[in-house]
Amino acid sequence: MDASESNPSAVTGARTLQLVFLTLFLDLVGFSIIFPLFPAMLDYYLPQGGGADSLLGACVTPLAAWAEASGAADPRFLTAVLFGGALGSLYSILQFIFAPIWGAYSDRVGRRRVLLITIAGLALSYGAWALAANFWLLVLARVLGGIMGGNLSVATAAVADTTSKEKRAAGMAVVGVAFGLGFIVGPAIGGFCVAVDLTELFPSLTAFGLNPFSTPALVACALSLLNLFWVARSFPETLPPEKRQAHPPSFMHLPNPGSGARAASLVYLLFMLAFSGMEFTLTFLAVERFAFTPLQNGGLFVFVGFVMILVQGGLVRRLSGKVREKSLALSGLTSGVLAFVALAYAPGLALFFAALAVMAFSIGLVSPSLSALISLYASERDQGRAIGFFRSAGSLARAIGPLLAAALYFKYGSQCAYLLGGLLIILPLLLALRLPPPATNEA
Repeated sequence: MDASESNPSAVTGARTLQLVFLTLFLDLVGFSIIFPLFPAMLDYYLPQGGGADSLLGACVTPLAAWAEASGAADPRFLTAVLFGGALGSLYSILQFIFAPIWGAYSDRVGRRRVLLITIAGLALSYGAWALAANFWLLVLARVLGGIMGGNLSVATAAVADTTSKEKRAAGMAVVGVAFGLGFIVGPAIGGFCVAVDLTELFPSLTAFGLNPFSTPALVACALSLLNLFWVARSFPETLPPEKRQAHPPSFMHLPNPGSGARAASLVYLLFMLAFSGMEFTLTFLAVERFAFTPLQNGGLFVFVGFVMILVQGGLVRRLSGKVREKSLALSGLTSGVLAFVALAYAPGLALFFAALAVMAFSIGLVSPSLSALISLYASERDQGRAIGFFRSAGSLARAIGPLLAAALYFKYGSQCAYLLGGLLIILPLLLALRLPPPATNEA
């Protein structure tokens, strides 16, 4: 057994994995609280009848014109959804830029310090959102949050620091479970908290920027502060000084092309481009075909999330060390193609939910297996930088995918959009066939 696997001990590694899970879960709950609020936020920041005379109105007017031209039954709702997608894209683009930088910085100074900096920054961004009576203060809060949101790569690198190469996929599956639970619990909390309007309870505080969305913002801020306290008190440093990198953090300082890290990141980018587009348009598909209510649409995402948790928390952890990461990724990508085709043609609820289960199975296999491959391709000194590059590929996909999918969906219809999504996944499937085996598998 080499030094990297004997230090820290298995007990310390398991304890750190639990801490990473809780850190990521609290982080993602706070991040996803805002998801169900976007339509109402447009109504608040741009009241009915608001035109292009303001800067916000000028930004929203092209979206409204496109929504009208699409023939949507409710153009204003579609405008609100596109508005939310634009804000989400801004956040994702910033994560795309900063995830490699934070990852590289953590290779140099350690994981714990970077987690403390970024979690404190997230708490500050949520505090600014709580006082964002002005739209541009909201944008500033989202910019700060996007910059600090790159810390997910640092927490993932901590998993790589404390798991053996044979169990790397199992460790990354724990990261996936934290993602799945966070994205289920966060929107539910957001939908519940927005019902408590602090401007009605404390109208005098509106002078300080209190707004109807301050309650979910303050809850997100409280979760980040709890996370900050938890990391400061309990999170151990997982990267000892002798394993740290001396290079300065730089966005252009990318993993060695020969390591396979770039190829695996490209596979993830293309897969997430299709998946994030599906995720964004899925509620429109459910309304169009089955007349789903907002409550039913919420249940739809809960269903997908729980299947992902079962796959990552159960299947991937059991197969880790027995089945190669590349084989798991190929199985997931193949399932993704089948799921998109089934969603394109699903005439009834039974096939629709079966296709969603296959799609959840797909992402449940692809994400942890590719994360593990990236970690295995990289040296011990480059874990943060390589995983940051990988996470930034996913963020870029989440910035582009929803807007591209929405354009295809409303221009050519749901069937065409989902068939094109299936065709898109064939490309990363072919690329994944050529991924080199990591050194541990060759041995």
